[in-house]
Amino acid sequence: MNSNSKKNHTLRLVLPSDGELSETTLSFMNDCGLGVRRPSARRYTAYIPPLPGIEVLFQRTADITHKVEEGSAEIGITGLDRLLEYRSDENRVSALIEDLGYGRCDFVLAVPGSWLDVTSVDDLADLALEFHEKGTQLRIASKYPRLLRRYLFDRGINYFTVVSASGALEAAPSAGYADLIADITATGTTLRENHLKMLEGGTILTSQACVIANSANLAASQERLDLARRLMELMEAHLQAEPYYRLTANVKGGSPEEVSATILARPQVAGLRGPTIARVYNVQEEDWYSVSLLIRKDQLMEAVDHIRDCGGIDIAASQVSYLFKGQSQAYRQLLNNTRVSSGAEA
Repeated sequence: MNSNSKKNHTLRLVLPSDGELSETTLSFMNDCGLGVRRPSARRYTAYIPPLPGIEVLFQRTADITHKVEEGSAEIGITGLDRLLEYRSDENRVSALIEDLGYGRCDFVLAVPGSWLDVTSVDDLADLALEFHEKGTQLRIASKYPRLLRRYLFDRGINYFTVVSASGALEAAPSAGYADLIADITATGTTLRENHLKMLEGGTILTSQACVIANSANLAASQERLDLARRLMELMEAHLQAEPYYRLTANVKGGSPEEVSATILARPQVAGLRGPTIARVYNVQEEDWYSVSLLIRKDQLMEAVDHIRDCGGIDIAASQVSYLFKGQSQAYRQLLNNTRVSSGAEA
């Protein structure tokens, strides 16, 4: 295979190079067993040793949706807010895994704390109408005009002007170039420190890190599709495994059925699908059985106590790294998208 042909089958994965998502994304990749190797902090390319054939690119978070959409990369990790704001109306890029479990934030409407009579979105609708009747427009500073307009129009708020702004939006009302803001917040602390308050019902979007893909580009190469499946399966299986521990113990009993009945007496701590039981062979030839359960983290000690009550000893708990289900939902979604993009029936 020549270099051009090999390049055509390379899967390009674009990751954030800036902002809060940068380090947390690399940490997430490492937790998935997909540690990214970057030869130099100044290099904008890297690789994933466990998955040769994937080229990692680093781009500004704000540019990732566009890079995937234009075909500079097939898959990317960015914020859901960035995807919904920046993708084109053709929707050539979509989210395959919408929640990676980090990067959580809310896109909210916030008004000056001195607006005592404005506490909800309904109040804002009345205020916008008052402004309009006086021949002016309610000015809202935001970096996400598409999401903001869609949200307000859906609620019958039509009289407003979006003020584009860069940098910290919290200063916009006090500086006088906007009446209120629509901005991203994780805790609301910065808003409160700048004498702003969130409106009731004013959460426009709850966002988090997600995996996005250009399905048409992936469909052009079976090698890319295979790499994409392996990549997403490992991410998905890691996310599915995160809430669980594998609990094992030795329990004495007359038969596998007797031991299972004892464990199943409390079904809520008897495992995700029930216990797995196998005979333990030892020199004393006593009737011991190995019991294995998949238990949620918040039930771990309750399950340990239950196993003890059943006569269990040698109880061990281990974090589950991956939990693969019957099929990958993300890969199934990708295949459906590729059929749609090629004009076939989904």
